[in-house]
Amino acid sequence: MNGQKRNDIKIGAEVEIVLKKDQRTGALTSGKVKDILTKSPNHPHGIKVRLEDGQVGRVKNIHS
Repeated sequence: MNGQKRNDIKIGAEVEIVLKKDQRTGALTSGKVKDILTKSPNHPHGIKVRLEDGQVGRVKNIHS
């Protein structure tokens, strides 16, 4: 699943995000969702989340 729909993302879910500093390269960072930061139901670039380690980025992949 891609991370464009807020309903697809749950607290504690394993996801891959793109950090702001990695947007040019598209490098992915894995982790578990701590907070969902985007308020709108969907976003074309991915829903913004905070991982448990404090990193913030937009969700690109959701692992089930």
